[in-house]
Amino acid sequence: MVVLIVLGWILGIFLLLGTLFFLFYRFVFLRDPERNIPPGNVVVSPADGKIIQITEISAKTAQVRKGWLGKVLISPLFNGHCYLISIFMSPLDVHINRAPVGGNAASIKYNRGSFFNAGNLEGSFSNENNQILFHTAIGNVLVVQIAGFLARRIECWVKINQKVNKGEKIGMINLGSQVSMLVPKRGLRLNVSIGERVKGGESVIAHVVR
Repeated sequence: MVVLIVLGWILGIFLLLGTLFFLFYRFVFLRDPERNIPPGNVVVSPADGKIIQITEISAKTAQVRKGWLGKVLISPLFNGHCYLISIFMSPLDVHINRAPVGGNAASIKYNRGSFFNAGNLEGSFSNENNQILFHTAIGNVLVVQIAGFLARRIECWVKINQKVNKGEKIGMINLGSQVSMLVPKRGLRLNVSIGERVKGGESVIAHVVR
């Protein structure tokens, strides 16, 4: 009798935890609030979260670091200097990704993550990522969706040659992680700083000053 009661309690706890997880996933993780897309010549945030990196680069191949979990190599196809901006998405942030500017999806490159050396965590894990290159009025803009360590699943909702508008939904990353983007430095004035929280499709990352 006592054993049955204990088993009943254990089953009840598991059912409660499962229900709570479902409610969290359905109403927190999958939420998709309306966003007020700012007008004018501006670059908006591609994701919700906190800005963890703003770097000026000039190399044709850039390396995006994701803490101690790994690194992602990207080939931005930029001429001249550009800004690399990374946004950390926590499990509590909205996970929808949006186009930072209007343009055409010129290429989409998906890279499956894998472990190379389990004994060396620093730089040994290449995270799953999806790189979307847009041809825009301000030049090439690259959005990189980077999956997390636990839930490596990326959804991309655009196709090659598809035209997108500023702030339009382009995909999502399950259970959060990171979104990085590269934008040309020339003709842009940054409007954000490291540590600042932003909203996808709504927060202004940069003003076009050409």
